Amino acid sequence: MDITAYPGRLQGKIAAIPSKSVAHRAIIAAALADKTTRLLLPRGGISQDIAATINCIKALGGEVTAGEQELQVTPIAQVRNRAVLDCGESGTTLRFLLPVAAALSDNFSLTGAGRLAERPLEDLCLALEANGCICSSHSLPLGVSGRLHAGEFVLPGRISSQYVSGLLLAAAVLDGLSRIILSSPLQSAGYVEITRDVMRSFGITTVQEGESYALSPSGYHSPGSLVIEGDWSNAAFWLAARRLGSAIEISGLSPDSSQPDRCVEALLDHLGNAAVIDVANCPDLMPILAVLAAASSGETHFVNAARLRLKESDRIAAVAQGLTDLGIAVAERPDGLTVHGGKISGGAVSGYNDHRLVMSWAIAALIAEQPITIKGAEAVAKSYPDFWQDYQSLGGKINVL
Repeated sequence: MDITAYPGRLQGKIAAIPSKSVAHRAIIAAALADKTTRLLLPRGGISQDIAATINCIKALGGEVTAGEQELQVTPIAQVRNRAVLDCGESGTTLRFLLPVAAALSDNFSLTGAGRLAERPLEDLCLALEANGCICSSHSLPLGVSGRLHAGEFVLPGRISSQYVSGLLLAAAVLDGLSRIILSSPLQSAGYVEITRDVMRSFGITTVQEGESYALSPSGYHSPGSLVIEGDWSNAAFWLAARRLGSAIEISGLSPDSSQPDRCVEALLDHLGNAAVIDVANCPDLMPILAVLAAASSGETHFVNAARLRLKESDRIAAVAQGLTDLGIAVAERPDGLTVHGGKISGGAVSGYNDHRLVMSWAIAALIAEQPITIKGAEAVAKSYPDFWQDYQSLGGKINVL
């Protein structure tokens, strides 16, 4: 599906959608708990990534029922033998469910779609293999045999915080004390804090000791119900539109959230004028921040972004090419890019099958000199299936081609 978005301003009130980061973790914790849990959603709608996690939990033997504004999760009572876990295009689902399933089952497999087979997995597999598992490969499709046992898990911190989160979620149901030891500084540490917060809601205490995390099995205890807080990552697009002149009120965001992308509010005022933006701990913000940089005076330098080359698209290359197509000068580097402020001309641009790119181009269209046609605009379903409806409800003008 291609969509043409037109210049203009947005206006109105919008409620933040449920945090995808929190929801992934809460669904898994609830599936491992002692009784049914109601996960309360501030808004309805289930993204493709969350659907992937739900489907994997069902494949393992749990049950998840969607209501109007809630998910009811019935724990896994008996693990299904030889379960096949289809992770779709969700890297979070893959990296969380790999160790969790290994803690529950001694024979299962994982599959995926899109670029998921290209996402780094080797170091996580090696850590599992050092503690009882046998992996058929270190990329998808992947079969696992042998039950995971407690112990020491040595991981690099520079590749993905999701390795740590997945092992923390799994360690709570293993047979003894586990320790996750990082051999290099942890990037995106805030996402591990989200994991620890969710686990705390289910009665699990984790201990951070310098560059390591430790916990003993104590069992997940359902809180009965848990509210999934609003998503700062996707609210960033509306906050960016507001920064560009739209009159938008956004509700449902916690100022005390542990979500790393909460930093977007501070970053919005520090673009242009040779600013250096380190996205090591908030990589998902780079596409929309690059659009804002294009509308700012002077240059903006984005650094420590190398991991973005391994997302749904090569986001460094995709942002660079997209902005170039829209008339903005961009200099690409292996681990980042420099955006030169100017005027966004409009025209046609690829969505690169990447939800964050599509939404970024939609916001760019608001201040473009001419309409922007976004190819593959349906990619928003990965994280924000109602994005285009919300865009129109705020007065955004689009034409579905």
